[in-house]
Amino acid sequence: MRRDKATVAVLMFDRAPMFETSVPISVFGVDRTSSGAPAFTVRPVAAESGPLTTTGGIQVVPPYGLEALDGAGIVVAPSWRNSAERPPEPALRALRAAHEDGALVVGQCMGAFVLAAAGLLDGRRAATHWFHAPVLAASYPRVTVDPGVLYEDDGDVITSAGTAAGIDACLHVVRRLWGAEAATAIARRMIVAPQRSGGQAQYIDHPILVMPDGDQLARAMTFALEHLDEPLEVDTLAAQALLSRRTFDRQFRAVVGISPLQWLLHQRILQAQRMLEQTDLPVDAIARRVGFTAGVSLRPSFRRIVGVSPQDYRNTFRPRGVVDGGDGRSGRGRSHGHPVDRPAGRGRS
Repeated sequence: MRRDKATVAVLMFDRAPMFETSVPISVFGVDRTSSGAPAFTVRPVAAESGPLTTTGGIQVVPPYGLEALDGAGIVVAPSWRNSAERPPEPALRALRAAHEDGALVVGQCMGAFVLAAAGLLDGRRAATHWFHAPVLAASYPRVTVDPGVLYEDDGDVITSAGTAAGIDACLHVVRRLWGAEAATAIARRMIVAPQRSGGQAQYIDHPILVMPDGDQLARAMTFALEHLDEPLEVDTLAAQALLSRRTFDRQFRAVVGISPLQWLLHQRILQAQRMLEQTDLPVDAIARRVGFTAGVSLRPSFRRIVGVSPQDYRNTFRPRGVVDGGDGRSGRGRSHGHPVDRPAGRGRS
């Protein structure tokens, strides 16, 4: 079947968030040809029987059914309602058929669960909102989930994190298929950055999971959070959980979705982020308080995970009116804490 790359089918599900669902329609569904953007044909598709209800109880009636995926060069699953619920089989079959026939398939935020349920992410790297990443990884072990990047481009399948990262992924599609000028034309009209690298880190929080009192893993995680300034090994945490290292590692990965050392590193970086926002301590002092020997040890990991240097992060999130004098002490005056463009971090784009 001949597929038109400028025809975009958007799968819409009942009880899916309105913002995420509207992202590809906002990017592709507005005529911006007068500004130099390509002309698109957007097909909002009812992926299940309607009317469909979205955020705030608003009902929508998409004008197309699943047959509208035929001929679409781009098929987007912008969201999904519940990570514990399997998407309807007719939608999964239509999605697989479109992909097998050559369509570029995009899953945004929880839309990655739709692609994963269809088997399109098996053996691939995938992105989703960091909050849902552990569940996606645990539910689909054949998928390599990266909880930190804005989007992953794996050729014929693209996945992204939530909300604004969906815009980034759509603009990346335009840039890849129509060039930077076309993407910039759309971005300028939408008043968003024309290019943020897929590998650029999400500014993310990694909260400790809520577990029952006395849970072995919770005990080990609480111990780690209370001793971040100390050298911590997996054997130490396993001992706190009263488990062998091998059993502890296996159970930790199954529940949290990443290894104990990865989780520990993220907790240290998270604490460093908070201290950069809330204190005037020098970076070296913060590094020691979160378990690094010095700032020179903290900086590479911080940049890799967050996407910017500790000082740039502090400048971005420092409250207005507070000026860093360069030695960790603050003064009053005109703020230098304007947001900065974050450089590319890890991942692929």
